[in-house]
Amino acid sequence: MVGMEGTGCGALLRELQQIWIEVGESEGEKSKVLSEIESECLEVYRRKVDNANRTRVQLHQSVATKEAEVALLMATLGEHKLYLKKDKSYVSLREQLAVVTPVLDNLKCKKEERIKQYYDIQSQIEKIRSELSEPNDQGDNANSTTADEHDLSTRRLNSLQAQLRALQKDKSDRLQRVLEYVNEVHSLCGVLGIDFGKTVNGVHPSLHQNGVGQSRNISNSTLEGLASTISNLKAERKSRTDKMRDTMESLCQLWKIMDSSEEEKRQFSKVISILITPEEGITSSGVLSQETIEKMEAEVERLTELKTSRLKEIVLKRKTELEDICKNAHIEPDLSTAPEQTNTLIDSGTIHPSELLANIESQILKAKEESLSRKDIMDRINKWIAACDEEAWLEEYNQDSKRYSSGRGAHVNLKRAEKARILVTKIPAMVENLINRTFAWENARNKPFLYDGGRLVSVLEEYRLNRTIRNWRASYLQRKK
Repeated sequence: MVGMEGTGCGALLRELQQIWIEVGESEGEKSKVLSEIESECLEVYRRKVDNANRTRVQLHQSVATKEAEVALLMATLGEHKLYLKKDKSYVSLREQLAVVTPVLDNLKCKKEERIKQYYDIQSQIEKIRSELSEPNDQGDNANSTTADEHDLSTRRLNSLQAQLRALQKDKSDRLQRVLEYVNEVHSLCGVLGIDFGKTVNGVHPSLHQNGVGQSRNISNSTLEGLASTISNLKAERKSRTDKMRDTMESLCQLWKIMDSSEEEKRQFSKVISILITPEEGITSSGVLSQETIEKMEAEVERLTELKTSRLKEIVLKRKTELEDICKNAHIEPDLSTAPEQTNTLIDSGTIHPSELLANIESQILKAKEESLSRKDIMDRINKWIAACDEEAWLEEYNQDSKRYSSGRGAHVNLKRAEKARILVTKIPAMVENLINRTFAWENARNKPFLYDGGRLVSVLEEYRLNRTIRNWRASYLQRKK
């Protein structure tokens, strides 16, 4: 009780003692009261100490708990230098708690952000894996997007990011291949006239989806399916190309035989290029479609049915052309191809019109070649005939007693006569030159040069002989006068 004398309790004790003196309280009663006061004071101190001890224990527990959480979070996040414990002998529990609490809050925020990063990366990984996986493996990956919250270290995060980048590169490469394959399928389907959507749907439905956010399946089976589809389409393109080329060759032969108009050919103008275009260069839409092939086959069938009746007309037309060539070149045509005989041969079935037409075409070709080889001589023959005509005119002119009259046109005839006299003097040389050239032609080809059925050399020599006789007779008569 001595320590209380200087405090408020001491003043109250002195006041109590003064009261006891005035009252005359016994010493025993005083001792009893003082003992009770001391017991009550001890009880108050004990409660305070107990409360303080409980607070200390709670602070110890809070610090220990938070430090344990910090240690666990640091281990989970792989952070080893974020929080350093201080020497507890120099720092109070409240100070320790004040230090560890913000560190713990920061680590919790970091953990939430890290978990979010993990989920974001893993969801991207699983999405790409689902695109790369086979259809039957989709269920195996359905529940694999779970983050291991016991290991959120940057090392593992970097590993996942590297895995994501590798998958993204694989996806990009596959998408590029799928795009190239799909474009090739689209081009082939366009050329062949095949439904593109139905074709790629047979490989995987996602290949023909154009909706926003819809991803294409780029699994191995999809790539293999597209490669197989392209191979099949190319085989079909080759088959149709070969078939169409055969059909087009038949059609071209019929056009030539039937002498078809450009209007009839125009509907197949795109298809004609197939005959000279490499298989890989055929890109026109629908040019190899089944519809086009059937249309060509129908045209071949139609022209084949008309061929026999039309061939008669063409044979006659080509026969007329042959006769014109022979007439202009003064060549005797083959009598076996005369119109009356050709019709008889066709009607009797002795010869097919196409064979007869081929024979006439061959004769036309030979006639054109011979006409070309005879051109130089024919030009000289025409000049000789023209000179002979002028000579005949000059003889008539010389016998005309009125040729020097001043009538209308007299001066024109006079000039013509002067030119004719000069031309007539050249006729012997023209004939001689013509005979020499004809002999050269015959020696080169080992056959006679016929002119309207007769040998030209014989005609020229006969002319030369007659001209010599005529000139001799005229000279004789002139001398006799």
